[in-house]
Amino acid sequence: MDDGVTEIVEKHKGKRGAMISILEVVQDRHGYLSTDALKAVAEQTGRSLVDVYGVATFYRAFRLKPRGKHLCLVCQGTACHVRGAPAIADEVRGRLGVAAGETTPDKQFTLEHVNCLGACALGPIVVVDGHYFSNVSKSRVKEILEQAREGIGRAAGDSELVFPLEVGCPRCNHGLMDPDHQLEGYPSIRVIAWADGRNGLLRFSSVYGVFRSEAEGGFVPGTVLRVFCPRCHAEMTGASVCPDCDAPFVPLAVQGGGVLQVCSRVGCSGHFLDLSGINA
Repeated sequence: MDDGVTEIVEKHKGKRGAMISILEVVQDRHGYLSTDALKAVAEQTGRSLVDVYGVATFYRAFRLKPRGKHLCLVCQGTACHVRGAPAIADEVRGRLGVAAGETTPDKQFTLEHVNCLGACALGPIVVVDGHYFSNVSKSRVKEILEQAREGIGRAAGDSELVFPLEVGCPRCNHGLMDPDHQLEGYPSIRVIAWADGRNGLLRFSSVYGVFRSEAEGGFVPGTVLRVFCPRCHAEMTGASVCPDCDAPFVPLAVQGGGVLQVCSRVGCSGHFLDLSGINA
């Protein structure tokens, strides 16, 4: 079964890092990477199925199981835990009838637990389709799930659930938003990237909690990039490293306060919202 894989492979053929781009497009089109899709990619690219599967399982951004229409994340980090997150997780599991990592039989919800969403001052936190609900109580879980079924964008509710970020260069404060290139329905974050003697563009989703990035410039998956401001050309470096892969985090100044830390390694989805110093 080809499922459009031939067309996708032809578009990316010959480019460095083509495999990860191919798998990203296939997943975007079908929602996950099925066994048939992985076999088709292997056949069309001339790579072994073991190689293709290795890429698909190495990067956390890829899914090998179908995901529900709505993705529900329940934070289990230390700050949320001490504020009652285990009870919230139990309530969500009970109402959906599935355990963490599973999808409801009607394909409406996928439930996942995460170690930390980086917004500890707002816990306990539940994130549905990229929209944050803070200080969640057990009695509020039913309402949140009903809003998701109705459509988060249309549902009435508290304004805190919308969580797109607007960021700028931490050195010159120039805005880094690109309204002409949207990811997840919002303007992307655009910076200049450099590695191995070549320049390119790196874009991040501005919707915190639904991390997605796009690298243009033929960067090989796994490459650690140096990131620069497109206005002042200062290199954006910080002292923190990604807990998932140990690559340096790139600090981006959030309008209104805080710092969005994103991993500099191509293919890694590590990110963290640092709210230290912000009055909660």
